[in-house]
Amino acid sequence: MAARDYGQYCGITRALELVGERWALLIVRDLLVGPRRYGELAAGLPRIPSNILAARLKELQAAGVLRRAPRSRVVVYELTPYGRELEPVVLALGAWGFKAMGDPREDQVITPDSMTISLRTAFRPQVAAELPATAYGARVGPAELLIRVDGPALDVTRGEGPVDLAFAAGPGIHRVISGELAPDRAIATGVVEVLRGRGALLDRFATTFHLAA
Repeated sequence: MAARDYGQYCGITRALELVGERWALLIVRDLLVGPRRYGELAAGLPRIPSNILAARLKELQAAGVLRRAPRSRVVVYELTPYGRELEPVVLALGAWGFKAMGDPREDQVITPDSMTISLRTAFRPQVAAELPATAYGARVGPAELLIRVDGPALDVTRGEGPVDLAFAAGPGIHRVISGELAPDRAIATGVVEVLRGRGALLDRFATTFHLAA
């Protein structure tokens, strides 16, 4: 178990004792995207010391939040059903933190898993249900994602595929998602670069994925 003990009998206290140590929730965030090998987790959290990653994985496993599982001759870490119950908590925390993000620093990066969770957080299924099915190819920093929206269903995977709109952007994409920057202005100012497809579909993207800052 995590070493932190607040000495209070409370559900929030217990939750923080289990997942409140530094890096723990970011490990959970990445595992919400899918099972990961140790090296993949380390690559997705480039600043985490290896001894801390090993310690957090051990603590989260002891808490029943994740487990080690053999997959095709390798061992991966995956969330247990108990761990997956953290998904709405993580998404709500992401929406809350989005309001205070501000502009990115030069040393801040976007990872494929962090962007995937950000898209899940910003996704508006009720709005998407009224729009035509659309596939987007998003290159955000080093993250290359295939985003498929079909009614209220969202599927985000790594890689490429047939899309209606492919675009590239940096961390400034958050200004489009927040509504601070209109899609046409984002394209005109170079915040978003249309790689192929109709740039007008960026309006649909901004309507489908929205978080108020």
